[in-house]
Amino acid sequence: MSETPREAGRLDLSRPRWDQSTFAGRLRHFFSITSPWLALHGRDELLAARDLVQQYREGREPAGTDDEQVWRAKALCDSAFHPDTGDLQNVVGRMSFQVPGGMVLIGGMITFYRSTTAVVFWQWANQSFNAFVNFTNRNAKSPLTPTQLGVAYVSATSCALGTALGLKRVLAGRASTFVQRFVPLVAVVAANCVNIPLMRQGELLHGVPTFDAKGEEACVSRAAAVKGIAQVTLSRNVIVSPSMLLLPVLMSRLDRVAWYARRTRLHAPAQIALSGAVLMFMVPVGCALFPQTCVIGTDAVRRLEPAVWQELVRRYQPQPPPDTVQFNKGL
Repeated sequence: MSETPREAGRLDLSRPRWDQSTFAGRLRHFFSITSPWLALHGRDELLAARDLVQQYREGREPAGTDDEQVWRAKALCDSAFHPDTGDLQNVVGRMSFQVPGGMVLIGGMITFYRSTTAVVFWQWANQSFNAFVNFTNRNAKSPLTPTQLGVAYVSATSCALGTALGLKRVLAGRASTFVQRFVPLVAVVAANCVNIPLMRQGELLHGVPTFDAKGEEACVSRAAAVKGIAQVTLSRNVIVSPSMLLLPVLMSRLDRVAWYARRTRLHAPAQIALSGAVLMFMVPVGCALFPQTCVIGTDAVRRLEPAVWQELVRRYQPQPPPDTVQFNKGL
């Protein structure tokens, strides 16, 4: 799990600290930038970290600055600033807030699954949170109008509620309590498959900018957007699935313990804590499944987007276009 090589004795801050071509390297990188403790840092600290990174890049960092200070500042920047725009993200939308936000929502959905009112509230709260996270971590170079944003939010929330309430009605009186505990998982997975593509529909409609190995823009591709969004959707479902699969099993076992069953006030806190413990590990695992900088072959662009391919050929004449291009897939 090698670190990014130095150039002339200086750290290369243009890339993450660890090799992103391997899962182990990506996992270590995302452990460093999705830690929930990073969400506790205030605006002044984050701006100071950005200043230190910029100073280091320009070779004017304060005397006595060591490598660990620089890497820590870089981790803070990567956790809080959007990679496309450089804007400071709202704390609720950052991946470092996935553990505290997700543990409350997952714990609530699994604890309060019997009441229709509770199902509506927790599914609405979860999709509102997901919509905000998806919007915050989109490829910001693709525009999204307020109308498109509203349609995405309403569609995803409706999908989650429809799935959860429909399954609740079908399973009522026909399935055991244990089986009914898995309804929130099915609703969340279904809604993610709607929420993420709709929240990032600007990318699907207009494409995302791709770049060659020199960092120069190659083309704007919808095929690249499809690939990136598909990977993000899978990653998000991988993040939430283990806790929503394990918790019903654990809770069904604990319900048989008389001491625990009598203390109903402990049920929600226990499930929130357990979901937090699982998410602490699964958030970096889900983010690390695929490289942040996604690669797509230009042969796929040629098959799927002939007009884009022709523009790519013209741009690189008289040389042939590159075999691959890369883009930020978002998180």
